[in-house]
Amino acid sequence: MPAHPGQPAPGPQPLPGVDAIIAVGSGKGGVGKTTLSVNLAVALAKMGHKVGLLDADVYGPNVPLMLGVTGQPKMSGENRIEPLQAFGLKVISVGFLNPGDKPIIWRGPMLHQIVKQFLGQVDWGHLDYMVIDLPPGTGDIALSLVQSVPLTGAVVVSTPSDVSLQDARKAIEMFRQMKVDLVGVVENMSYFVCPHCNHEIDIFSRGGAENMAKQFGVPFLGSIELDPEVRKSGDGGKPVVLEGENSPHAKSIFAFARKVAGRVGEIKAGESASVIQIQ
Repeated sequence: MPAHPGQPAPGPQPLPGVDAIIAVGSGKGGVGKTTLSVNLAVALAKMGHKVGLLDADVYGPNVPLMLGVTGQPKMSGENRIEPLQAFGLKVISVGFLNPGDKPIIWRGPMLHQIVKQFLGQVDWGHLDYMVIDLPPGTGDIALSLVQSVPLTGAVVVSTPSDVSLQDARKAIEMFRQMKVDLVGVVENMSYFVCPHCNHEIDIFSRGGAENMAKQFGVPFLGSIELDPEVRKSGDGGKPVVLEGENSPHAKSIFAFARKVAGRVGEIKAGESASVIQIQ
């Protein structure tokens, strides 16, 4: 409902039944943000949690491909949307509504509306975690998200290269300006293990994201190996974490997921303590 004259507009509204909302963002594209969003969500589900995955990257909605899911969501009573399901996740994506190669050319108000619709009109039910895959950069979608729901925190994805780190710093500052807690920074494509000699090769340099996290006073969530199996599994619609925690291709991602869950718990505990102090 619109605010009465002289009253401030309503702020972000909690999603009933959703315990924690985690935004996954990056300052630039090409750092594997969607790959980590998908694998984070599936890993949390395999750890026994109820998880939803909202693909808010409207310009490049790759979640359907990476989960091997096609089809259009069904409408239920009172103009509600039923999310699709995959590997224990509830999933919604613009890719379900606009399949194929046709681009989405939308202005800000339409972007804001689709974000609100995905948040408020989808039957998410009870979720321990909602993972939201943001578009790269610091544009309209992130702003609409913060204005719509109270985010528990944000994960910033970067590679170790200076070009990626330069933009990741902007993402950190964006979330700080919007008063969103930083779950932490993860370094993707951190190193490559030669399959012939097992020597670790630092293709994009190494350790830059960890150093940046220290510089900004933000938790470091781990280093993810540049692994061809991760790419193959994503292209094939079967996220690599489906192989389980003992898979050498999935170990670092499960470790990352556990750190995210731990940090979210810390943030929520801090929020609860603040409410008690106010009372």
